[in-house]
Amino acid sequence: MQKDKQVIHMDLDSFFVSVEVRKNPALAGKPVIIGGSSDRGVVASCSYEARKYGIHSAMPSRLARQLCPQAIFVKGSMEEYSKESQVVTGVLKERVPVLEKASIDEHYIDMTGMDRFFGAMKFASGLKETILKETGLPVSFGLSVNKMVSKVATNESKPNGQLQVPFPHVQTFLDPLMISKIPGLGESTFRKLSEMGVRYVRTLKEIPQELMFKILGKNGLSLSQKANGIDLSPIVPYQERKSIGTQQTFESDTMDIPKLKALLARMVTELTFELRQQRKLTACITVTIRYSNFETVTQQAMIPYTSLDSLLIGKARDLFDKVYKKRMLLRLVGVKLSHLVSGHEQIDLYHTAEERYSLYQAMDRVRARYGMNSLVLATALDMPGRK
Repeated sequence: MQKDKQVIHMDLDSFFVSVEVRKNPALAGKPVIIGGSSDRGVVASCSYEARKYGIHSAMPSRLARQLCPQAIFVKGSMEEYSKESQVVTGVLKERVPVLEKASIDEHYIDMTGMDRFFGAMKFASGLKETILKETGLPVSFGLSVNKMVSKVATNESKPNGQLQVPFPHVQTFLDPLMISKIPGLGESTFRKLSEMGVRYVRTLKEIPQELMFKILGKNGLSLSQKANGIDLSPIVPYQERKSIGTQQTFESDTMDIPKLKALLARMVTELTFELRQQRKLTACITVTIRYSNFETVTQQAMIPYTSLDSLLIGKARDLFDKVYKKRMLLRLVGVKLSHLVSGHEQIDLYHTAEERYSLYQAMDRVRARYGMNSLVLATALDMPGRK
């Protein structure tokens, strides 16, 4: 463990709800749910008051309503949340030496070597107050020797709290916690370890690494390290990727519209898979065509932030219809997704039904394991030749 490191983890408290409360103070102190209010909707976020009823993100809205009939449902605006996230990121970028934007509502800051000048805890407390003053959004933070311990400290201090865990106290801090508090330990792993009688970090850290590898593979080794307060993952300096895109040049020029639209669907599917793998969303899609005479034309559209295939495939085809005006042979078609923002997958839950989103997640797992071509949408079949 690098005992001299100073890593701050900052997490906006119930971010989506905080933005809505800032707009409508009457929501303060009430069980608020961001997401679809229909029975087929899904909870995107909820207030701490709603969490007391057992409500959490990704929960079906119908179940949330059963648990808390008096809950207030707010549809929310992904575009607005993304803009507010950028404001917070801007506040931090102006003031810290090394910043990593981990998601739409959390950041890591490396203050190693700077604490001798500022005092890391005092500096982090000042950042917390600055964010609240300039944005009106509450934030919690943890300060410790690595990203993992700092994140756990943040979660233990919420809401609107702060907690420092110095190197000598890391294990004392972690030992009494439930293993579910370890970042990256999912429900299935929790159940498996619980069935073995492993429920607290102090027990998990005593299991030999060889046994952890036998039980859980490489993930077992990672969890063993985390239980011992070890996390060697670096802080990756913030640099928002602006766009992703792909294009295909045909071996033979074509004007086969069904095949061209099938190709567009395939291209969009590949790009949205990449978006979800990187936990990003897009707010702009551009379709490009090149005629056989080399004339190149583009058409773009702004859209609500999303990473879902169905929405973007439909928009890509609409743009193709608008841009393809001359009934001439085409030699190239391209798609670009831009205005990208970071965000967890659940950000976009309220744009689609629970069943459809579960399908996307299942498809992504198969593709991540067996390759992009292991699953192909029917709309993407019958493609033209390409090179």
